[in-house]
Amino acid sequence: MAGPPTDRAALGALTAEIVACRRCPRLVEWRERVAQERVARFRDETYWGRPVPGFGDPDARILVLGLAPAAHGGNRTGRVFTGDASGDFLWPALHRAGLADRAVSRRADDGLTLTDVYIAAAVRCAPPANKPTIVERDTCAPFLVREMALLTSVRVVLALGAFGWDAGLRALAALGHLPAGGAKPRFGHGAEARLGPYVLVGSYHPSQQNTFTGRLTPPMFDAVVARAVALAQAS
Repeated sequence: MAGPPTDRAALGALTAEIVACRRCPRLVEWRERVAQERVARFRDETYWGRPVPGFGDPDARILVLGLAPAAHGGNRTGRVFTGDASGDFLWPALHRAGLADRAVSRRADDGLTLTDVYIAAAVRCAPPANKPTIVERDTCAPFLVREMALLTSVRVVLALGAFGWDAGLRALAALGHLPAGGAKPRFGHGAEARLGPYVLVGSYHPSQQNTFTGRLTPPMFDAVVARAVALAQAS
């Protein structure tokens, strides 16, 4: 059963703390340099250039967990999966599932509304080559733990990619929820692991590397989103 309504003031305070974070020198330098130099197609835009907080329904039963903001996506727009190719794949799927009120999101101020889903990244700053270091990963991890503790209605974590899967496992372990038998659940598309009151569901990440090659197709992604919805409704 879902928990009490989320403390929105506490979640807002955590969001402000995430946005102000400067703990990882390499990531700070990179995200700000990208925001300053920009790319030709966005040369007239003002980049966000800061850590990207979570976004969505504070009373969601589903948490979608990605890797990190894209350099010219979330790092530009200030919202996860907004203005990049991964978002162009994600939002239509959430819309088809009834979790998003529109199938396209290119700007943070476009009025997109999510229902029963909250989206966050395991690492909140855009990393060079989309690869955070282990130290950067671990420095950022407490934000997710605190976020999940505040999102009291979440019962399903839909992890996008192996990085998101591992981040979800670590966050749930920090909250006292370990896998039965002690063996680490293995990531895979459609994999599931029960940890206390939570179910961790795995999906290939909707990156161009997966979607352009056909490793992840819309029907495949729709299936795991539908499974997450069914598990949430049964909680």
